[in-house]
Amino acid sequence: MRTALRLLPLPFCIAVSLSANADDRLRPNYWALCPIEDAVPAFTDAQAPVGTVEQREAQPTDIDGDAFDGLAGVDSDFTGNVTGNVTLRRGDQFLGTDDLQFSQDDGTFVADGNVRYQDRGMRVVADRVEGDTIAESYRMDSVQYQLTARRGNGGADHIRMDGTVGALLGSTYSTCTPSDRWWELKAGQIDIDTDMGMGTARNATLRVGKVPVLYVPWFRFPIDERRLTGLLFPRISQSGRNGFDYTQPIYLNLAPNYDMTLEPRFMSRRGVQLGTEFRFATDRTRGELDVAYLPSDKLTSRERELEEEQVPIVENRRKADRAFLGFGGSLDINPTWQGRANLTWMSDPRYLEDSSNNVDGISSVSALSQIGVFGQGSSGDRGYWNASVLGDYQLLTDYTLPESVLPYNRLPHASFTWQRPYGDWINAGVDTTATRFAHIDDAARPGGSRLDLKPYISLPFEGAAWFVRPTLAWRHTSYALDRALTDQIAAQRARAELGIPGDQPVPADTLALYSNSSPSRSQPIGSIDAGLFFDRNTSWRGEEYLHTLEPRLFYLNSPYRDQSALPLFDTTPLTFGWGQLFRDNRYSGADRQADANQITMAVSTRLIRESDGQEKLSASLGQIVYLSDSRVTIPGEAQVEQGRSAWVTDATYAINDRWTVSAGYQWDPKFRREDLMSLRTRYLIGEEGIANFAYRRRADLIEQADLSFLYPISPAWSIVGRYYYSFTDSRLLEAVAGVQWDSCCLAARVVGRRYLRNRQGELNNAIMFELELKGLGSAGPNTEDRLRRAILGYYRDDLYLVPPSELRNSYDDETLTPGLSQ
Repeated sequence: MRTALRLLPLPFCIAVSLSANADDRLRPNYWALCPIEDAVPAFTDAQAPVGTVEQREAQPTDIDGDAFDGLAGVDSDFTGNVTGNVTLRRGDQFLGTDDLQFSQDDGTFVADGNVRYQDRGMRVVADRVEGDTIAESYRMDSVQYQLTARRGNGGADHIRMDGTVGALLGSTYSTCTPSDRWWELKAGQIDIDTDMGMGTARNATLRVGKVPVLYVPWFRFPIDERRLTGLLFPRISQSGRNGFDYTQPIYLNLAPNYDMTLEPRFMSRRGVQLGTEFRFATDRTRGELDVAYLPSDKLTSRERELEEEQVPIVENRRKADRAFLGFGGSLDINPTWQGRANLTWMSDPRYLEDSSNNVDGISSVSALSQIGVFGQGSSGDRGYWNASVLGDYQLLTDYTLPESVLPYNRLPHASFTWQRPYGDWINAGVDTTATRFAHIDDAARPGGSRLDLKPYISLPFEGAAWFVRPTLAWRHTSYALDRALTDQIAAQRARAELGIPGDQPVPADTLALYSNSSPSRSQPIGSIDAGLFFDRNTSWRGEEYLHTLEPRLFYLNSPYRDQSALPLFDTTPLTFGWGQLFRDNRYSGADRQADANQITMAVSTRLIRESDGQEKLSASLGQIVYLSDSRVTIPGEAQVEQGRSAWVTDATYAINDRWTVSAGYQWDPKFRREDLMSLRTRYLIGEEGIANFAYRRRADLIEQADLSFLYPISPAWSIVGRYYYSFTDSRLLEAVAGVQWDSCCLAARVVGRRYLRNRQGELNNAIMFELELKGLGSAGPNTEDRLRRAILGYYRDDLYLVPPSELRNSYDDETLTPGLSQ
């Protein structure tokens, strides 16, 4: 029958009590070893969910049973008893019991015998439920529950609720199956206040197996999404550099749209540091400010004599008072424009190394701060555009180098790009930048201003199996240089052309002949990019494949322009590789535009399995033929002579569905030498394991090998390792070895690590132990994130994501700023 009776509004606070702190960010196959065993099995007579949780109040309740004792009707109130197989259904909610007594007049009810409740998030069984819907007072006896929205189960002797305040007595929680209880959290009493959004646990004990490992007489925790002021879980570690390291975060909920976390930190070997994180968000703005201050760092005084020997540049040495400030935020000005800021400041260049335990902390040269406005959009028939006006500033993070090596600051930098198609056969656009370059060491590296304008027009003729794309561009670059930079360039040109020795001054009259404070360059650039696509169906080893052959020609022509009077603000030669075969300039930046009369010949082939689209084989081969010398160079660079470039080849072959091998190779026929050789292979072991090997050698610059693996010994046990070595420096960069045990709901990892600690090549050792209670939290350093960095494919979803999409910095592996450059 159908009635206006509301389904019993049971506020089962179990779901927000002991499981409130459960971790929802779970990796794939997180519960792979858990058997399908529920503490409360699904109810066969429960209906399929209808509607959403928000629609419950507007939905009617269906009541059914073997016998009714009372008055009931579609539009009438219900008072009386329902006995025998009683069921109440509303939306996603189901309630079943042997006997139900309900009075619509005073709102009281009693459900007695075999009480069963189910909704989208949980299932509950109890001996008895009674309550007063008007007074909102309820009691449940002998409760067992199963969370279905996320893993978790347990029970309680009694549950009572009075309005927004309630309590669970004798309650338990675990994500383990009832027959294999590896860990369990039990509390004598948990008080719930839904108005405050807080729970208070009393006499809580955590057991691993049958051994109690943690007892807390009293603690509070949130039960919903509201943020409340209070203490967060502390972080504790031990290291040779910091000593005993204890951080106690204090969260301050200042307002609905901004908050702050204070992080006082005690390091026995360094002192007391105060860290602060301030966050804010409005309809149009959002941002985060991070500040850390460590007065009188004992590390500075402890290593003062050693630092005076290792760091000759006085201003690059550690300061006594150490500090860091970082800010990242944005402002939505309108639907087209947005303001952004990413700012970083450190008290000294050694701060980053002393605060980081990863290679990033010692491999960066500078940290970039940037602030500006950015816009993009479509102007209808007028085309598509992007624009920005920004300023950026470089901060030295390599204390072994002087500030003169830093890149130029752009104060400011404005850019505008526009592109518009005209019909199907014409595409026109323009790239424009205007920049003021200034250096922190303006005496050593004076600056100037630059305007770069590059309009272009392209005719993209294309068919199903071919394309021809002729493009014509004109690049104009002009400068307004500071006097000191003008004189520097004039002296360099005079010495180069007149043979004046470097130890002799250039006469003033000669300097005047070569002096030009506003040099410019105008240069046309023409190119034709053409290619064909051939494909055929073929079979190999009993499988059908699509085999492609893709030849490609790229012709580039640009006349020579003397650019010796132009400065070098942000321009360097690009590393030669496959992408360089099809570019119209071999330099980054706008200070040099290479002259060219060259043709690139390249071919690619692929073998694609038709059953699933997997690429069995891909291979590419290409080379540039220089039809004449390319005379534009930067100081210290040899000009490109007529002839042929190095051959560039790259290939990937899937030996089977588990084993893939990739290789890259560059061979220069002119000098008969190898410029680059790289080898990469990956083997998937079972459902979880993986082995990676990479080797890379480039001329005399770099030679490295990297081996990493996760090898499953059994469904529960596995070993992990990495060995990353530089042959060029005869130096270990990182070594990792560990063992991990993964059960249904408990995981433990012991990992040893030896890694490069500083720029002097000193190595550090660390042993990390982590015990993870799945679905609740973990004790110890975050070894999983560390292993995800070391082993590509530690999570299978990371195989094609570098860095992994969900990877976040753990506490012991801070990355202080995203603006690091090498």
